Amino acid sequence: MKNIAVFLDRDNTLNFDPGYLNDPESVKLLPGVGEGLTKLKSVLNCKFIVISNQSGVARGFYTEETIIKINNRINELLFGSGFAQIDDFFYCIHHPEFSDEEKSKCRKPSPQMVFDAAKKYLINLADSYFAGDAVSDVECGKNAGTKTVLLVYDEGDSKRMELAVKQLTPDFIAKDFSECCNFIIEDFKGKNN
Repeated sequence: MKNIAVFLDRDNTLNFDPGYLNDPESVKLLPGVGEGLTKLKSVLNCKFIVISNQSGVARGFYTEETIIKINNRINELLFGSGFAQIDDFFYCIHHPEFSDEEKSKCRKPSPQMVFDAAKKYLINLADSYFAGDAVSDVECGKNAGTKTVLLVYDEGDSKRMELAVKQLTPDFIAKDFSECCNFIIEDFKGKNN
């Protein structure tokens, strides 16, 4: 039997992003993240897999060890409050301006990390979801064959323009993490009734 997953961007989706986050102690979850993940887990019994571009390593801003510590800190914060945790973190440390092209092929919007996760966890991508705050998250989800949710915390006009230029339409645009989770639950129930 294949699993369902909710693939998630990390920075500005799960946690506040000050720009190239490099201090595990400064990690702060966004409002509704813990509650939303726990609700999703109880209804969908899904895997939570983070798919994240972390070019700060290629740029020399922080090390891969820092990424791992920040990922662990996210799960510590979730666990400490009794919430569902992330099952796995996939990240790409490369960027074509700082790494060779071959190594950079894992970067979103490439679906490579999603495909790697799907293989590892036997995930049915057609019944899975990808949620993130960037157009590249929508593009990655579409490229992988999942449903997509774009999180827009502000007016998001520039994101809507970028979507139009790329002729991309997310399955849902959410104003916050709670709304994102509610859409996924309703959509999932609709498919399975």
